[in-house]
Amino acid sequence: MKRVLEIGQVVAGPTAGLILSDLGYEVIKIEKPIIGDISRKLSGSSSGTFPYYNRNKKSLTLDFTKEEGKVILKKLIETADIILENLGPGSMEKIGFSYEDVKKINDKIIYLSIKGYMDGPYENRKSLDYPVEIESGIAYMTGLNGKPMRLGASIIDMTAALIGIIEIMEKSMENTGGYIKIGLFETAMFLIGQHIATYQIENRDLGPINEENFAWGVYDLFLSSDNKKIFIAISTDSQWKSFCSAFDFNYKKEYETNNDRYNNRNILIPEIQRNLINIDSNCIIKKLNDYNISYGISNRPWDLLKNEHAMKYMVPEIYKNKKITIPAMPFYNGKNNYVPELGDDNVNILKSVGYNDCDISDLKAKNII
Repeated sequence: MKRVLEIGQVVAGPTAGLILSDLGYEVIKIEKPIIGDISRKLSGSSSGTFPYYNRNKKSLTLDFTKEEGKVILKKLIETADIILENLGPGSMEKIGFSYEDVKKINDKIIYLSIKGYMDGPYENRKSLDYPVEIESGIAYMTGLNGKPMRLGASIIDMTAALIGIIEIMEKSMENTGGYIKIGLFETAMFLIGQHIATYQIENRDLGPINEENFAWGVYDLFLSSDNKKIFIAISTDSQWKSFCSAFDFNYKKEYETNNDRYNNRNILIPEIQRNLINIDSNCIIKKLNDYNISYGISNRPWDLLKNEHAMKYMVPEIYKNKKITIPAMPFYNGKNNYVPELGDDNVNILKSVGYNDCDISDLKAKNII
């Protein structure tokens, strides 16, 4: 089993570790003694952060700013295949564990750094998901006029981790090790690139996507007679004909093409709504399925706990003596899931690199672990 050392916290680094743990790697999460990953202390609307991103990892507490801690980290690096880190710019270099330092210990190691920005004028700036959403324009496109809005998940952090994992897989096939640096800002640029291109083609400022609407004429939420909201997405002219047949909607020449429908949305969407408000949600959904038209039922995230399809791709875990159910990576088929308490695996991990019980007690007394 390949060994991964995760030196990071909150979302970006832990997401990369989570993906690798679901792939079957041994992921050792290295945390500050006593404190641990700061997400362990989050509460309220963020209280699920730690248990979600840290499933099936091992927790080792280690102060590697101290000399004895550095010795332990070096021993672990000798046994590792991958290092993941998302500390602030220059942090790993400052304590002597840059890629160049680590390569001298293990020249086959793959070293992934996730930072706010890649090399360039901003490379020394710290950042987080939301500031990057603001600066890249994602929050502008997501929000309303004059009101940029955060995405409903840490998409930038998570996508940066996914891109990093793609690079790790590439380097794993080469079996030569190497350094990978992924920037949150550059990741956001990749995600928002469609709108950068559109601006240049259209030669005009674009409104936020929820103000200017999407490319399709019928791409909207509609209310059923039983007060359920259903998003209906019609992307082709043949689907529009099917929709009209399904709901006995008067097929009019002025709505024949998508451009026609798009340009007449202010009339068409209310017309459709007046038709659907008299039909219950089960009937609407059946017709949409029968005619193979894309749709989505308006849910809150926790509504998926009652969704028969979603539940096929969730896994149970125990966190703070409470059983919870969370989504796994789509490819993951494991059954035993756990969230490590801080320092749960100190003894076993340290013994794996040559420390005995006496050594471990001494390290604990010195607050090294």
